[in-house]
Amino acid sequence: MGAVDGTWGHSPCGVDAILSVMSGPRAAPIKPESLARERCAEIRAGTPPLTAEEAGSLAAGVAGEWQIDEGEIRREFTFKTFNAAFGLATRIALLAEAQGHHPELEVGWGRLVVRLSTHSVGGLSRNDFIMAARIDRLAGG
Repeated sequence: MGAVDGTWGHSPCGVDAILSVMSGPRAAPIKPESLARERCAEIRAGTPPLTAEEAGSLAAGVAGEWQIDEGEIRREFTFKTFNAAFGLATRIALLAEAQGHHPELEVGWGRLVVRLSTHSVGGLSRNDFIMAARIDRLAGG
């Protein structure tokens, strides 16, 4: 019935409905395919880096091989040849140019190390996880 008779109960206009609106929508779990569809966004000066909790939540959207450490995320890929490692590095470089967010790439014989961080915030941003998810896609994972 509602406020007139004092029985708020579980009606659509009751306390539960009001509290659910006040608490806002619950964040959906991050999925790799949704994170990989996002584009890197410009980050304004003064934006703080992600908290450990935020980074942990976004980590669910990338392959488990990514390691979060000291304000960066890092992944090492191994290959049978230098050409294969260089080929993925080249595809990542083209992606980075298109996204305006550039990782550090270390190419060696049969290996590629990718490091992502956002220098303008002094740590990790959502852009790092977007790039990681997109790199996972390029690597076939």
